[in-house]
Parts: sequence; structure tokens; C-alpha cells
Amino acid sequence: MARVVLAGTGEYGIGAMFGFTFHNRFIDELPGDSTESLEPRAVEGAVWSKVAPTPVAAPKLLICADDLAAELGLSPELVQSHEFAETFAGNRPLEGMSPYAACYGGHQFGHWAGQLGDGRAMTIAEVVQKGPDGLDRRYELQLKGAGPTPYSRRADGRAVLRSSVREFLCSEAMFHLGVPTTRALCLVRTGDQVLRDMFYDGRAKHEPGAIVCRVAPSFIRFGSFELPSRRGDKTLLEKLVDFTVERDFGFRGGSPQERRERWFAEVCERTARMVAHWMRVGFVHGVMNTDNMSVLGLTLDYGPYGWLDNFDPNWTPNTTDAQGRRYRFAAQPSVAHWNLARLAEALLPVFSSAAPLEAGLERYVSTYNEAFSRTMAHKFGFSKDMPEHEGVIQGGLKLLEAAEVDMTLFFRRLAEVDAHAPSFEPLEEAFYSRELRVHLDADLRLWLDGYAARLREAEDCDQDGRRARMNAVNPRFVMRNYLAQEAIDLAEAGDLSRLHELYAALRSPYVDDAASAAFIKRRPDWAKARAGCSMLSCSS
Repeated sequence: MARVVLAGTGEYGIGAMFGFTFHNRFIDELPGDSTESLEPRAVEGAVWSKVAPTPVAAPKLLICADDLAAELGLSPELVQSHEFAETFAGNRPLEGMSPYAACYGGHQFGHWAGQLGDGRAMTIAEVVQKGPDGLDRRYELQLKGAGPTPYSRRADGRAVLRSSVREFLCSEAMFHLGVPTTRALCLVRTGDQVLRDMFYDGRAKHEPGAIVCRVAPSFIRFGSFELPSRRGDKTLLEKLVDFTVERDFGFRGGSPQERRERWFAEVCERTARMVAHWMRVGFVHGVMNTDNMSVLGLTLDYGPYGWLDNFDPNWTPNTTDAQGRRYRFAAQPSVAHWNLARLAEALLPVFSSAAPLEAGLERYVSTYNEAFSRTMAHKFGFSKDMPEHEGVIQGGLKLLEAAEVDMTLFFRRLAEVDAHAPSFEPLEEAFYSRELRVHLDADLRLWLDGYAARLREAEDCDQDGRRARMNAVNPRFVMRNYLAQEAIDLAEAGDLSRLHELYAALRSPYVDDAASAAFIKRRPDWAKARAGCSMLSCSS
């Protein structure tokens, strides 16, 4: 039942300022933990545990996604108020908020890890707002870094400023790139210090703490279903499946089995489209465990992520994955399929047969292949996806790798190549190694001539039309790790200028504008091996 926030007294007196309507269905309709203890423990027969944010010393708003705030009905004046910072630091809950931490499991690096759960995140409320179309829209508000939960496992449930800056910037960068993603409403500095060992090498130090408010229609993930299935709790699994099918996908017609079949097929299709977008913009998630995979097909949990600088299909941003490279760029489509297969296994007890689950996995493959093929054709400037383009596309990708070419700069500059008189001049700034550029000159020129010929044969050589097509899918700006690290270094010293400059740039990644002009360049040499600028740990 919807709960309208009204003015209250005492600590809840600011509720009316936000004008939120809460509809906390997850905890109203699904089984919860029988105890409110925060002690780490196995939580069985439940998908959530009641928690409360641990107050912080001196919350201060550092940045807010103003378009998302406006979507939630929050005025600029309210966003800048002390009450806003207090609320989204967890110090001042609103009447009607019912904070909880979700219980789920997952496969981590290919191995079943058992119960995991929200260890440093907690949902504070589900908000329902009217959209421009007059329909209700659901927003789950989740604080990351707000204190311990029963799933924190010997940890403090806090987050540091560096990881929080990275999460805020990446969430919003992905949204504006057109990639399905959770979002970040705001970033609040807590005024507390948090002890962290960034590289797990025994050199822990205190760092400034922060909290990000993450926003999505739902944070239900593959691992949410894996845990009750692994425990043989079919009743709980069935409740969670049917709840998700109805609330998050709106499937109501037909029998329960028919709805579940439609739902799994939809999950597979959304996952395929999400990963195709990752490949389009050169994004590497870094930790594609099943507990980090959203059933809504949203990019979830930004930890050791990164965008490709030089085009290297085997690159992973995760130091934990440096040896096995399970989550490298090129492996992401197959890992997503593997994760969906684990979800299918978990769901089998509530399906009448394996056939619809197998069909869903096949649908993932066909959807991904179609989306990726079409995307690559558009990235190279072809108006149609045709088999005749395959040779020049694959040849181009191989040369990008061999010549250490910057992926983002190359595809953006490729739009400036004249199909009637091809020249490498527009592309020169995309090469990281002059030696490789010279060494591969003959191969590169042969490819460029073949590419231009294919454009002419496909009648895609109109410069203005091709440029418009390519610039719509090839971003000018991506949130490179070294840029985020520069913002972190300054923010830790109290200077928020780079954080706000990057936020302005990421909001128009496909447009040639002044906001991003200073950031349109290759990764500098000093950033190639520096901590935080290329590979990152899971604590980053």
C-alpha cells in the first residue's frame, strides 16, 4: 500500500520537503529476516534484513545529478539544503522509509560463493513518482557506504571517497552514453575516516569516507535467485520469481508458467543488449560475478571497471583478475551467457521443463550477435549490416590491436576520413606507439584503402551522412580511469573542480563541445601504470 510522506515531528519533520510517495513492496510482499541483529550470519527463508544507516559525523553534499533530482521532484534549493545531505548520508531518515539490506548469493570468478548480500549498501526506500507520460515510475533509493549490515562479513559497511567518486562518475557517464545502467543521485562526504588496504598488501591507511545514493527501478540480481535455489527453498524462490515478474516486468496475462517463460526470455534479451552496448563504447565491467548482474539488464556495481584506452581485447581493469583475465573485454559476451546459464539452473525448480530456459539462452546468443553485428557496422560508418562488411571490420579491429590504437579516438576520427581520397591524417593522434605506426604502415594503408572502397561499394561515402551516423554511436568522450583519478586526487584535497568538470563533460559524450574539449586525448604515459589510472583492485 502506498504511503504518502507527510510532515511529522522530531527527526522526521523534514519529510514533507521531499514530497516522496513510498511504496515499499519488496519488504511488504516478500519474506524478511526474523531478527534485526546486524551480526554477520546466515539468513535463511528471507530475501531482506531490516537495517538502519549508521550516522556520520559531518555530511556534506559534493555533487548531485540534477536531471535525476528533477525527475524525482527535488528542487535545486532542496538539493543544496543541509537536510538533503543529512538524509542521503543516512543521518535523518524520512517518515515512510524502511531501510533494508537484500540477501543473495552468487558465483564469483566462476565459483559458487554462497551467501553474499548487501554488505555495504542498503535500500532506504522505494519511491513512486509520476513520469511525464502520467504513468507511475519506481525508483529504488540505495545508499552505498552507509554502515554495516548482516551481510558485511567482518567489514564496516563503509565506502571511501575514491570508490564513491568513481561510482558516481561511471554511473552517470554510462547513462549519458546510452548504456543501460543504474544511476547515482548524489555523492555525500561523511566527515569520517575509513581504514582501507587498497591493494591488500598490508599497507592500510585511513581515507575520507563518502556515500553514494544509487538509483534503479530494482536492484534484484541473478544471485537473488541462486541463493534460495541452492538452499532448496522452492517456496521462497517461487515467491521471488513471481514478484519480480509482476512488479519489475509488468507481466500479468497468461498462466504463471507462461509469465515466467516470457520473463526469462526478456532477461536474456536485455542482458544481450546491455553487453552489446559495453562492447560498442569499450567498457569493461571488471567483475562480472552473478551477484553483480541485474535481471533488468542494467549495468550494476561499479568497482574495478574501465574503458579501453588502446584497443586490447584481453585487457581487464581488475587486479584480482590479472592472471586469469576471466573478465577481460573480449570475454564479456561469453561470461554473460555463462552467468545466464547459472540463473537458468537456479530457476529450473520453478519451471515445468528446461526447454524455455534453453530457449532463453539461445535468444541471448541471437540477440547479442544481431546487436553486436549491427553496432559494429554503424561504428565503421555503414548504414546497413551486411555480410560483405565483415572482412573490413574484422581486419580493422585486428590492426587496432596490433598497432596499439586508442579505441575512442580512432572511431571518432574515422568519421573524418574521405572515402574518395582516404588518408591517415585524421587518425594519427589515435596511435600510442609511433614505432608500431611506422612498422605497420603498409598494412594500415592497405586496410584503409579497402575500407574506403567498401564504403563506396555500399554507397555509404557521403561524408556528412556517414559522419552523423558514426558520431551517434562513437562517443567523443568516455570516463577514462586516469581522469577519474585526477578528480579523486583533487577531491581528497578539498578541490571539487575536476569532479564538476568531468560531470559536465560526461553529460554530452557525443557532442563536440567546450565541456569535454580538454579531455579529448590519449591516456598520458604517466597514467599507464599508476594505481587507479589503469588497473584497480576490488577495493577501488
